[in-house]
Amino acid sequence: MYLIDANVLITAKNTYYPLEHIPQFWEWLIAQGEANRIKMPREIYDEVSGGTDDLADWIKSEEAKEALLLDEDADPALVQRALRYGYQSNDAKFTDSELIKVGRDAFLVAYGLVSSNRTVVTKEVTKRTKRLGATRLPDACDDCAVSWCDDFTMYRTLDFNLR
Repeated sequence: MYLIDANVLITAKNTYYPLEHIPQFWEWLIAQGEANRIKMPREIYDEVSGGTDDLADWIKSEEAKEALLLDEDADPALVQRALRYGYQSNDAKFTDSELIKVGRDAFLVAYGLVSSNRTVVTKEVTKRTKRLGATRLPDACDDCAVSWCDDFTMYRTLDFNLR
């Protein structure tokens, strides 16, 4: 199962797969969600649905929400594990501003920790740092032994095409 980050949908909508021009992509996402191949955790869903654009309207549609929303709650122990091993360089506690920088990424890592059959999908690229609040999602996934890839790897693996 692929767990998608908000930036995957935001970038797709704003660049290469605009909702109004490439509806096949958005229909494909729904079909992949219905087949339990692509899901979006609640915390990430809320980030996208909280917008005021056509992407927010689309994700809030009954069809998209039912297909893509992961039907489980985050395990607090796994979120703590993701924060500790994926984002902290030592035993220091996060400040509020550092937690804001980490945002909802730690939840994605935590959902990835649930099963080795899950892969986090993000537009972020690796940039190895352990400065509190500055770690990128791919690096946190690596540090927590969670599989991750970029969106185009997922599209190729799941055979998205416009034929």
